[in-house]
Amino acid sequence: MSATMERLREPRQRAERAARILDAAADLLVRHGYRRVTMDDVAAEVGIGKGTVYLHWKTREQLFGAVFAREVLHAMDELRQALRQDPRTCLLHNFARVYFLAITNRPLMRGLLLADPHLLGKLTGSPDAARDDRHITMARDYFELLAEHGLLRDDMSVNEIGYAYQATFEGFLRAEGAAAADGPEQRADLLARTVQRAFESESAIPDATLRDLAAAAGTLITGLIDADRAASGLPEI
Repeated sequence: MSATMERLREPRQRAERAARILDAAADLLVRHGYRRVTMDDVAAEVGIGKGTVYLHWKTREQLFGAVFAREVLHAMDELRQALRQDPRTCLLHNFARVYFLAITNRPLMRGLLLADPHLLGKLTGSPDAARDDRHITMARDYFELLAEHGLLRDDMSVNEIGYAYQATFEGFLRAEGAAAADGPEQRADLLARTVQRAFESESAIPDATLRDLAAAAGTLITGLIDADRAASGLPEI
């Protein structure tokens, strides 16, 4: 193999190895929680030496922080893909439904949003303030978009709706631990109906405007994904 081909192969191999490490760490976190998972455990799960893990992440906290950062990126990308496939996803109740399922299908993501000490361990005391600020700004911009198009009820301010929506959404997430026999799809449907009745107007929106709004929401999410990815050092998804 030529030196040029070898140089091209090395970054790809490094990225593939990093992905395997993150996959193993995520699986171990779900099974055992933060406090019981060591770097030795992760290395053994991947079938590599512990020193190889340290080539990618210098500390256990950095590795597990990258695991959670990747979970956030994947959930946000799921939202972005849904917007591209169906413009009606930009409506608040549909947006909530897709995001709820993206989170409930990812136990680590749910644990991150609810600050679960079993999954996060000492990471609960080290929140990523910059990431939180980016997500708060994106959410505010999204609600402003909906308000500009008359898609939110007009007897509450955008800030009031945003606060009440967040409380409702997190309440549904917290209730998942004591959920009844019905599946997450049914609870996602219930969340969507609750959000629609509580926070949305009954205004109709032309298809062309809906497509523009979905594109604008997608742009907000893409900007957030790019900023989160750059801050975490993770590769493109």
